[in-house]
Amino acid sequence: MAYTVLIPARLASTRLPNKPLADIGGVPMVVRVAQRVRSGVPASARIVVAADHASILQACQHHGIEAILTRQDHASGSDRLAEACEVLGLRDDALVVNVQGDEPLIDPALVQAVADVLQAQPLASMGTAAHAINSVADFTNPNVVKVVLDAAGMALYFSRAPIAWWRDGFAQGVQTLPQPAPLRHIGIYAYRVGFLRLFPQLPQAPIEVTEALEQLRAMWHGHRIAVHVSAQAPGPGVDTPEDLERVRALFVASNG
Repeated sequence: MAYTVLIPARLASTRLPNKPLADIGGVPMVVRVAQRVRSGVPASARIVVAADHASILQACQHHGIEAILTRQDHASGSDRLAEACEVLGLRDDALVVNVQGDEPLIDPALVQAVADVLQAQPLASMGTAAHAINSVADFTNPNVVKVVLDAAGMALYFSRAPIAWWRDGFAQGVQTLPQPAPLRHIGIYAYRVGFLRLFPQLPQAPIEVTEALEQLRAMWHGHRIAVHVSAQAPGPGVDTPEDLERVRALFVASNG
């Protein structure tokens, strides 16, 4: 199965200026992301960085990574992805996987798994991933997004609240996890290109605004999201200078 991996990269970042160009082992971070993905996906997969600045484009080209220039004024990442599909001339029935440009330690097998789960579910417009939560702290953390699935592995709901919630959960505070283990959403998505072109035109959903979760817009408008359940948590991403130092250390350790 051929598909395209799109890696959106914005130069502006309030917490970490010029984040896509941050050095990791002598190479810009966004290039490391593309290289990491390339190391584990089929040769038929096309990998493209969707940049919003010429400096990112030049860095990618210098390292042999395909990149295109997109507008700087997009309201969301999905808008940038939709523009990238137009620039690349992708067909409506094609599949794309969105990998964030700040995840240089992403498991390439996860990229393939998300593409596979969407391909296997013809009724789904999107695919994503999740893994089991093993700590009460994560279960109650609103920054850890949870997802509940149906029998076919389709998402029923995403929330920042602890879900699924058992009947007696409030009895003595949250001291244990419900069974079966709740699932943490992993922020990687596969899309059918036709849906990705449509998505930015859909009105925001009330639940999307309440939860601050864009994927709820798709569900509110009747689109299904297939979910791959991974055995492992994803590698850490980079949002802050502290994250960057941690990822640099992990990169050095894993590459001798």
